[in-house]
Amino acid sequence: MSVRDIIILGCSSQQPTRFRNHGAYLVRWNDEGLLFDPGEGTQRQFIYAEIAPTVVSRIFISHFHGDHCLGVGSMLMRLNLDKVTQPIHCYYPASGKKNFDRLRYGCVYRENITVVEHPVKQAGLVEDDGKFKIEAVFLEHGIENIGWRVTEPDMIKFHKEELKQFGIDGPQVRKLEQDKKIKVDGRWVSLEEVSHVRAGDSLAYVVDTRFCKQAIEIARGAKVLICESTYLEEDRDKAEEYMHMTAKQAAQLAKDAGVQQLIITHFSARYRDLEELGREAREVFPNTLVAEDLKRFPFPR
Repeated sequence: MSVRDIIILGCSSQQPTRFRNHGAYLVRWNDEGLLFDPGEGTQRQFIYAEIAPTVVSRIFISHFHGDHCLGVGSMLMRLNLDKVTQPIHCYYPASGKKNFDRLRYGCVYRENITVVEHPVKQAGLVEDDGKFKIEAVFLEHGIENIGWRVTEPDMIKFHKEELKQFGIDGPQVRKLEQDKKIKVDGRWVSLEEVSHVRAGDSLAYVVDTRFCKQAIEIARGAKVLICESTYLEEDRDKAEEYMHMTAKQAAQLAKDAGVQQLIITHFSARYRDLEELGREAREVFPNTLVAEDLKRFPFPR
């Protein structure tokens, strides 16, 4: 089984600190690397995390504020330097096409990688390539800003005892999965008799937005929600002024959406002790984890 985890490459908001880099989040999932909002310094954070950047196959940009995109150009340059052979799919708000181009071609280098752009113009299904279904909503942050949801395909899980009971093994199992039924010793056995469908896991990513119904909908029922938690509730006036959320609001969003686990991140530089935000969130949503630079969270099947 391939590794499945979430690596926090940075968890700061607009202003990095001595201890927190600009935000960036790598999800290693089903032999792919999904990189969300690579801010400034992301390429170097890969080195500290002891992960090869070549794992990246998809880059998601929620919006074009600097702390969410300034690392895009250097990441593409690095992947180009490493001569990766897989296509690099890039998803971003279509209104920021000129910004994406400036980041992509901001310096001189000979491009030898394949970049596949997915400029998103409207909410809904962005892509379903059989590996992942990617959905988008537009959040509320003053400029066009996308909340993402990524879902893996459903899987057939066979029941070993039932297969053994009917004498089905080896190539017969694959044939049963393909044909939905198989004849064994004169009896037809259906796929449903010896298996069940395991729903694919979903991950939602919501940053730089005020609390809104769109954020709840994109996160609905997700296994993991990575969500901004820029301020404490005592600074809610600042959250409202800059169209961000507090830790309490992020937790309420997770609760309303019925997610299994919440990872809060995108912290204001004013806070040194991040557990303050964690405690506030857990009062509303107990299964809350607090992002820290280079921290890894399991994302098991």
